[in-house]
Amino acid sequence: MKSYLVTGAAGFIGSRLAAHLIDEGHKVVTIDNLSTGKESNIPPQVEFLKGDCFDSQILCQLESARFDAIFHIAGQSSGEISFENPVYDLQTNGQSTLQLLQLCRKIGCSKFIYASSMSVYGDVPHQPIAESHYPQPKSFYAVGKLASEQYLRIYAEEFGFSTAALRLFNVYGPGQNLDNLQQGMVSIFLAQALNTKKIHVKGSKNRFRDFVYIDDVVNAFVKAENAMKEASFSLFNICSGTKTTIEKLVDAITSSLNEKIPVKYEGNTPGDQFGIFGNGDRAREVIHWEASTPFGKGIEAMVHWAKNRYS
Repeated sequence: MKSYLVTGAAGFIGSRLAAHLIDEGHKVVTIDNLSTGKESNIPPQVEFLKGDCFDSQILCQLESARFDAIFHIAGQSSGEISFENPVYDLQTNGQSTLQLLQLCRKIGCSKFIYASSMSVYGDVPHQPIAESHYPQPKSFYAVGKLASEQYLRIYAEEFGFSTAALRLFNVYGPGQNLDNLQQGMVSIFLAQALNTKKIHVKGSKNRFRDFVYIDDVVNAFVKAENAMKEASFSLFNICSGTKTTIEKLVDAITSSLNEKIPVKYEGNTPGDQFGIFGNGDRAREVIHWEASTPFGKGIEAMVHWAKNRYS
């Protein structure tokens, strides 16, 4: 049995990762401030510390703990919200990462896996983007993610840590927060369709993203931890490698709902990328991971879950 700290286990990705590790027979501790997650999402076997990951009073409670690895999933995760409160965004992303790395030094935990984001790339050419592409963030959220990656790199180079940053593309699936209409493209449109019987898209229908299913993402975190080498920093795109337009996404949602849902394309979101999809070769070659859930099948599973939730 191993012991892990999984921050953000009240949220979408963190709760699923924590549940997976518990099912594998491991011990899991989490920190979550419940700002967007729900305590009911935390698996009952998980030890729960309520608070912020950048709060030194919370972190000092873990100074006698022993973890085989830390998975840092928690953090404000909306580019739009990062413009409304950039200081809080910096705290929940950059500052929390640095303080958790400092905790690792104190307790002798040498493995650290971080949930980064494809948003660090900024505007990109219309081609699959590899990790070598020069990052140019367009939002404060993306700046915090990129800064955190650099903290991981320096801790690997200077202190001999084994660190990995997973640049998550658009994660979706059952369990995503349908109440938060400022984060999660699939969940936003699906919630609108279910609650208001219409969809409002901020931006062009020709914009595009790379959608990756939640089960595949959890598998990526596990494989990244298993493949970690001593004193190294690794960076991986966690993506499907498929370019999917917003129009195709909306069509998939409405088709799965089997309803006629009017769609309005109007407005924009500050700091939003027009389009991006990833090159997953590095993850495939180094940690032997690739997305395996077809987009249509994943959308159907999410819509089925959401309809049951609202029934």
